[in-house]
Amino acid sequence: MSYVSDVAALEALYDAPGGASLTKVAPALTPAYARWIERARFAVLSTVGPDGVDATPRGDDGPVVRIADARTLLMPDWRGNNRLDSLRNIVRDGRASLMFMIAGSDTVIRCNGSARLSVDAALCARFVRKGVAPKCVIEFSIAEVYFQCARALLRAGLWRNGDCSDGLPTAGDFLAEITEGGFDGVTYDAEWPERARGTMW
Repeated sequence: MSYVSDVAALEALYDAPGGASLTKVAPALTPAYARWIERARFAVLSTVGPDGVDATPRGDDGPVVRIADARTLLMPDWRGNNRLDSLRNIVRDGRASLMFMIAGSDTVIRCNGSARLSVDAALCARFVRKGVAPKCVIEFSIAEVYFQCARALLRAGLWRNGDCSDGLPTAGDFLAEITEGGFDGVTYDAEWPERARGTMW
């Protein structure tokens, strides 16, 4: 096996980046980048910490973040599984990125920067949904923002191949397999939709 072990060897494998791939990077939200992000209901939050890296999906039934200013995004931490992997990383390290996607668009927007967790009561209250406030709000500081190359989504036909989920293993299948049958995956899958509906916020 042969592996790439230094940056010079890596760069020798590829052509120089195109002009657009460098020009697209902005140090803060431009009006166009802001309009795009305001429409996004889904993002992947990536973080880094002493125990490793983490990437977690984040979604909402409206904008997944609110724009505080050209360099600051606010993301409520809605209910999840309470593992807190991303939040622990943010507390310990702070480096983070957000990758925004909108169904039907082959454009993906990336924000790189840093994050911190606010438990300010007034800020959390701004995100109250159905009488529930988030326990904290992720305050994301933008260092750079840019659109990603669309080729990955085009190759995958992500929005054009329809529903490809038929026959996929379920969460219950994963749990039953990992525990070698010690977990009742069938019941878990059957109860999950109602449990999710009652614990969304």
